[in-house]
Formats: sequence, C-alpha cells, structure tokens
Amino acid sequence: MGYRPERGTAMIARTVQRVHFEDFGGLEFERLVFAYHLRAGWRDLAWYGQTGSDLGRDIIGVEPFDDGPSLRTVIQCVNRASLTDAKAKDDMQKAVRAPTGVPDAFKFVCRVAVSSERRDAISAAGRHLGIKTVDIWSGVEFEEALRLRAEFLLRRFVEGVVFPDADAELRRFVDDFPGLSDDETLHMMAAVFDRPAFRTPFMAESNLPAFQQAIEDTIAALNTGVWRTREGAEIRRIPSLHHVHDMHVRAGLAKVVRELDEVRRLFKRHLTDGGVQHCSCGDANCPTFVVHPRAAQDLDRARSIALSSFAKLWPGIEVSLS
Repeated sequence: MGYRPERGTAMIARTVQRVHFEDFGGLEFERLVFAYHLRAGWRDLAWYGQTGSDLGRDIIGVEPFDDGPSLRTVIQCVNRASLTDAKAKDDMQKAVRAPTGVPDAFKFVCRVAVSSERRDAISAAGRHLGIKTVDIWSGVEFEEALRLRAEFLLRRFVEGVVFPDADAELRRFVDDFPGLSDDETLHMMAAVFDRPAFRTPFMAESNLPAFQQAIEDTIAALNTGVWRTREGAEIRRIPSLHHVHDMHVRAGLAKVVRELDEVRRLFKRHLTDGGVQHCSCGDANCPTFVVHPRAAQDLDRARSIALSSFAKLWPGIEVSLS
C-alpha cells in the first residue's frame, strides 16, 4: 500500500497501490472481513467460519441503519480466483437450510472482480431462495470500504500484523485505540455524523424523538467513545476526544461538542416556546409535527455551525444540508 502523508506535511506524488488479497490465506482474509464489519458498526456479529463448519455462513450480523429496517445478513468470504454461480448458489442454499434460517440478506466479499452479469444471476438465485437482498463486493470495493472506514486495519493487514484467531481477542484488537494517529481518530469520529439527522433540513425532518436522540448520541460518542443506535444498543466503540494527542485538535472537538449541545438546547427551547409542536394525538413518537420556519432556520444554522467546526478538523465531512 502506498504512503499517505498526514495533513500538514508535504504531499508526495505517489500512487496508492492496490492491495493483493491473493497473497494472503483464506483465514487471514476472513479475519479481515470480520474485523472490518466490527469496525463498521455491525451488531450481533457471529463468526461461524472460525469453527470450521459454517454451513455457507462465515459471518452473520446486523447492519445498522438510521433510516430503514436492519437486515440480518449472512456474509461469505470468497478468497478465490473467481466467484462462480455454482459456488454462490451452493453457499446460499446451505445458509437457507442452516438452523439460523433464511437470512434477510446475503453478502459476498470477494478478492476479485465480479461481472455485472454474474451479479445479476446470483441476485436472482438469492431471491428464488427467499433472500431479499444479495450484495456482492469485489476486492476493489472491499478495499475502498476499508480505506473509508478502517484504514488502520488495512494497513496492519498489509504490513503483516497477525490478527487474533479468537472472536473476543479480535474485538479487542479492533478497538486498540492507543496506536491510532489523530487523523485516524477523526476519520472514525466522522462516521457518527453519517446519519439523516445531519443531512436532512429540519423542515423535512420526519421524527422528532429520533432527531433529538441522534444529537444526544453524537455528543455521547465524541465525549465517551460509546456509539449507540437510536434504540440505545451499542453499535461499537470509537476513540473519544480524550484519545486525541494534539491539544488544539482536542480543543476543537470540545468546541464541536459544545455546539452540538447548543443544537440540543435550541431544539428543547423551541419545543417549549411552540416553534416546534408535537402532533396533538398524544403519541410522543408520532412523525407528524408542526414547525415554524424560523425555528427550522435556527436549528439548521446551529447544526451547520457544529458541522463546519468538525470540517475544519476533518475536511472530508459534508457540511451543507440538502
């Protein structure tokens, strides 16, 4: 993998080379896939492949979604020269017949490219078996996902760091924060802003409790490193602002937390003064509510201030609301 300089250093004109997954064994590849999904926040992950009797199910887990149903997904690691129709159908048939039952979704993580025709054929076979969604990642797509969400795992993998065999040890390995640079920490923190509460203009918001919970969860994640779903289930651990080495970056993150707290306070203030009004049906979770345009502008502005402050620390984050 090519060199990527820290921000603030001179940029070296060097291409980031493709990772050759074929240089690694099947178990090493499987450990990396499991570690990635831990880092990406999947819940209830079970690693069947390490037992040697996976029944077409290397890994099973639930992908967290803020705006849609969570899907119980079987993940199959394909560290082979190709993903054939026969291999894919056999894996899906085994998984469907396994004690865990028909999954909501099936995901193949491959080391090689997969043609669109093969993707279509495998997806059709999955639907025929009652699987709603079939997702196929090529090696390039998996590498891009790793660079986006877990580059430190990819770097360790390429550098030959041995990933633990046991599930519990691998979870601790994934949460090994002391070795992270501040850039890596900020990259991981940026993921907590990837939710509708930070993308949707308040006039288009559809769930008041979910909005408030998202703001409070983000404050907690930055302060404590505990990242939770809106239902309160822990998604995963991330570094908190206290893990940051640079005092100026740490101060910048503390400022972001204060600004997010101002969004929370402003929201509660408009609930009190009538700028935001619940539906009169009495159901606190009712998606119907009335909002005054001025209140929506106040909340959008306060939220943009917090996002802009984080963007000064990590420029890759989206600030505009659409």
